[in-house]
Amino acid sequence: MSFSALGLPRPIWLLGWVSLVTDLASEMIYPLLPIFLTRVLGATAMSLGVIEGAAEAASSILKIAAGRLADRTGAPKRIVLAGYGLSGAVRPLIAFVTSWTGVLGLRFVDRVGKGLRTAPRDAMLAHFAPPHLRGRAYGFHRAMDHAGAVAGPLIASLFLLSYPDHYRTLFALTIIPGIVVILILLRVPDTNTSSRVEPGEPLEPNEPAEPSEPLGPLNLPRPFLKAILVILVFSLGNASDAFLLLRLNDLGVAAIWIPLLWSGLHIVKVLSSLAGGDLSDRLGRRMLIAAGWLIYALVYAGFGYFDSPATIIVIFLGYGIYFGLTEGVEKAWVADLAPASARGTAFGIYNAALGVGGLVSSVMFGIIWTRVSPSAAFFTGAAVAVAAIGLLYSLFSQQRNEENTRHER
Repeated sequence: MSFSALGLPRPIWLLGWVSLVTDLASEMIYPLLPIFLTRVLGATAMSLGVIEGAAEAASSILKIAAGRLADRTGAPKRIVLAGYGLSGAVRPLIAFVTSWTGVLGLRFVDRVGKGLRTAPRDAMLAHFAPPHLRGRAYGFHRAMDHAGAVAGPLIASLFLLSYPDHYRTLFALTIIPGIVVILILLRVPDTNTSSRVEPGEPLEPNEPAEPSEPLGPLNLPRPFLKAILVILVFSLGNASDAFLLLRLNDLGVAAIWIPLLWSGLHIVKVLSSLAGGDLSDRLGRRMLIAAGWLIYALVYAGFGYFDSPATIIVIFLGYGIYFGLTEGVEKAWVADLAPASARGTAFGIYNAALGVGGLVSSVMFGIIWTRVSPSAAFFTGAAVAVAAIGLLYSLFSQQRNEENTRHER
């Protein structure tokens, strides 16, 4: 597909391919890590929890620091290159570890790479995207990311069908997509150059000369801080998707079908992300986010209420629509609300809020699941999502919503 497709500039496409190839490599490894750790390295479930908890904590903290650094230096591309390069370099080294602590160290460094690149990359997307197509740009980027998540497990499965139990060889081969990512990134222009759009495309300013809102802490407008508050509240009910997979298995869905359903979910994410981002450009961010959170609440309520495997499978696949209506749209909303000089910091705070909220939510979800019931945990998540919708509508009027999504057209 040509770079002119969807009306998006060439750098947006290049960053999309970077995410697709990166996620492809990641998903070739990480769905297999639990098996590799327990069957090959003799680790325990507690070890797995330590690995994931430490890795995600490091990533969340670094997102704010990296975003702030990108704003101060004005060179986000260098930080993005460092982040992707670090992850691409350590990922294949999992093939050579002999203990779970070695996996812990490499996984930690990999997540450090993600923490470095995420906020500066999102700021670069905001710079390159035409203001009236921001939702489409972020929706496209999330769709490419999810496409990699579909392809990665399928490639890994095909490899292991031909070479059973050759986990180490598979892990080592991920050096290839790591190199491809760097080669693509080198073709992305620096954001401090005048090359924002492709030759022949109309030039359009990406933001007004002066912020339209008074600035609060870290040079960020108060509406942005209110938006982060709303998103944080929602994230407190947004537990790990591992609980959905566990629920599927508990209700009788055989383990062999779980990876296939996971790929199916990502296919829904790809399609809905493209549609959701584009709709937010035309209908407003708040409407799409609220619709996505409502779908989330219905999915969680369904997982708590129904016990038929067939029904739960349908609900699970519908869960992908929630991502399409929120992931890219929320990022476009952040770009709308934050001035260009502080977008790296803004995206760092946004991503950190999601990480912290998700960590707290997963812990609380597990406690409720264990001490009360799985149904109670899912109903609690649904209730928090509904509360977040109410807060969204109370803090952002329809007039403000329209201004935030169209102020730069």
